[in-house]
Amino acid sequence: MESRKLRNRKKINKKKWISISLLILIILAGAGYLFRKELSIFAFNTLLKKDVQTALKESYKPLDNKKRNTKTVDNEPFSLLLLGIDQRDQEPSRSDTIIYSVIRPKDNKILLVSIPRDSYTDIIGRDVKSKINSAFAHGGAEMSIDTIENLLKNKVDYYGTVNFNAVIDTVDALGGVKLPITKLIENKNPIHEKLRIEPNKPLYYGKEALSYVRYREDSDFKRTERQRIFIKALMEKVLELKNITKIPELIEIAGANFATSMDPDYILDLAETIFLKDAAPVIESYMLHGSGKMRGNTWFYDIDPADLEYTQSLISNWLSSSITSAELIQPKDKDAE
Repeated sequence: MESRKLRNRKKINKKKWISISLLILIILAGAGYLFRKELSIFAFNTLLKKDVQTALKESYKPLDNKKRNTKTVDNEPFSLLLLGIDQRDQEPSRSDTIIYSVIRPKDNKILLVSIPRDSYTDIIGRDVKSKINSAFAHGGAEMSIDTIENLLKNKVDYYGTVNFNAVIDTVDALGGVKLPITKLIENKNPIHEKLRIEPNKPLYYGKEALSYVRYREDSDFKRTERQRIFIKALMEKVLELKNITKIPELIEIAGANFATSMDPDYILDLAETIFLKDAAPVIESYMLHGSGKMRGNTWFYDIDPADLEYTQSLISNWLSSSITSAELIQPKDKDAE
């Protein structure tokens, strides 16, 4: 039989090891919290990266112009033209949403400049003036880029197109997004597609989110503002830690509905840079202003020349690598007109 002294020693040792084990667990839990992003990146690189790279390669659509497919310098500002494509049956696709964005990875800041789709401008490659969204229908991303570079007098480094069909599935896969809807949104014009969104919901899912960005019975200003709000809400949802494992599913959903000239490896490097920041990117936004005008039987959006000049300067400022974060122009606050 064991002596009482030996049994007491074993009890003490047992308690000691339990205490040490608990201490180790607390330390690991603390480390897991403090370094949760690094651990998540490690898990992503180990378990998911290869599959995501394969999926992204299917969406990689470089342009014929090789100068537009070169990787920008690490952490240097670059521009990305976002085009929301409205594909209906056999009709030519038009860019229903046009957002010129400037990403500043080092500063963790993004500028979104909305261009109303009915803006009347020179369509480069066709030698005509028409609605800016017609450029994509006639010449795809290449003609859209040429046209927008001519309008804004600033370069487009990359483009990304998303078919609206992907919005519903993407938002649903993320478990909904938060949208600041405080009043009923509803189409009342009988010739418009039926649309109704109830206010004050904690989360909005696919169909409602798509309706939110497409609703247009108030003004172009409000519509483009909703598009920018949705992009911000979607980005914040994706950056949530719990959604990392959903990345392959999201990429798969995008599939044929997503195309970009950004190299897959560059996308992953950029995503890791943003994810490892202490907070989500700060997003500033602006819309190119003007007023509606009829030409014949067609309604166009005439861009205000003074506002166009201001927008060109705003973009140039954000694209300059010599400009510090403190020197960035903050988009002026302009009420809906």
